[in-house]
Order: sequence, then C-alpha cells, then structure tokens
Amino acid sequence: MGSGPFGPRPGGAFNFERQGPAHVLYLEDSPRRIRVDAAGHTVADSRRAKLLHETGLPPVYYLPVADVRMDLLRATEHRTHCPFKGDAAWWSVVGERVVDNAVWSYPQPLEHAPDLAGHLAFDWDAMEAWYEEDERVFGHARDPYHRIDVVASSRPVTVTVGDRVVASSRRPRVLFESGLPPRWYLPWEDVATEDLVGSDTRTRCPYKGLASYWSIKAGDDTLDDAVWAYPEPLPGVARIAGHACFVEERVDQALDE
Repeated sequence: MGSGPFGPRPGGAFNFERQGPAHVLYLEDSPRRIRVDAAGHTVADSRRAKLLHETGLPPVYYLPVADVRMDLLRATEHRTHCPFKGDAAWWSVVGERVVDNAVWSYPQPLEHAPDLAGHLAFDWDAMEAWYEEDERVFGHARDPYHRIDVVASSRPVTVTVGDRVVASSRRPRVLFESGLPPRWYLPWEDVATEDLVGSDTRTRCPYKGLASYWSIKAGDDTLDDAVWAYPEPLPGVARIAGHACFVEERVDQALDE
C-alpha cells in the first residue's frame, strides 16, 4: 500500500531493476478466527481464512465454502470480471433481510492468479459486523504487515491559517504509519479551540478507532473537517488520546521553527 516497497508509489530505491507485473497478488493463510454477521445471522465462521493482498487495495479475507452458511446465500445472475483474478460469481445474503450481491468467488481463477477456488469473499461494508477472534473490526481487514508507532517529540509544531496561529506545541506526538506520511498530533491544550467548530463527520480506522472532526473558522471562511482526533483510540495507539491532528494539505504546518 502507499509508499511501501511493493506499493504503487515506493518511497525508496531497490538495488536491482524491479521485475514482474506492476499489479501484484499475494495470498496467505491467516491464523485468526474470522466471523462475519449479516442479515441477522453469522454467515461465516472460519479458522482457515486466507488473506489476499493486492496492489493498491486493502487486504481481503477469503473464507472456505465449508465455513460459510451456504443456506443463507442465494446465487444471482450478477457477474464481474477482474483482469488479474478472472470472472466472479455473486450471491446475495438472505436472512432477516436481503443483502443483494454481497458475496463473490472466483470458481476458475486466471492461470497466474492465486488459487481462490473454493473460497468466498464478502463485501465488507454490506456486512453487519466483522470479528477477528472476539474483537470487532471496522473499515477493512487489518493488514498484518501494517505498523503504527506513536512517538513523543519535542520538535516545535506551529499550525496557521492565513495570519492566525491555531495551534502551537513543543510536545507533539508523531504517528508513523506504514505507507503514509507522519502525522503530528498536538495536545488539545495547545490548540486554539475557539477557532474550531464541531462537525458531524465520523470515520473509522481499523488500526486507530473512531475519529471525530472539527472545522476551522478562518475569518469569513470555514475549512471543513480540517482537524480530527480519536477521543477513545484503540489500545495500540492509546497515546494519541487527548491530541488533535490537522489536515496538513489544508493548513500551513511548520516544524522546527
């Protein structure tokens, strides 16, 4: 993903001329128990899940047919084609309600694709809930090679909008996340909260949790959803609790000044 070594925009340099296709598929066994709820039922419960990694996309779980409640699935006429995996057949989930075309498989994958035959994948957003072991997961499947580190820093960070300083801190926390630029989280005490307006926007990250957003008042203008924070972050990034992050592409953020 992102700027990782085999992502679409590698951030470094190899000591060889990279060969092979630009679009890569990699299928591996997952040691995690995966459960999927939809239409009021648990439609899949597997300890034999496979995880498909694909260039530029989040990983996707493929579960053996034997671990899926096929009595809750109804085959449809819908078909799609992937130039890297082949022709997909689709099913709807039929339970307390109908979830149309939410499950797919590749009965005859292309010759150079991983062997996905005999496995089903599920539209993540169409499902009611996903669980890895007994922990609910949001957004998309967690990538076992995705890493996040939250590090305390003393580097001065100043955020301005126009000629107005909206945040200034010498005690930021830096969140380093695989394939993404560093994000600077500033203590709320170092933010001019009188310049912020609460937003109804919420997003979920499978690694960090549920994010809340704020807009910035800039004179007669408003920068919508230019600040976010995780009021109750997941345990792995608990150190960003009580901190806010600014969308660097929309404000002027200066370091070490």
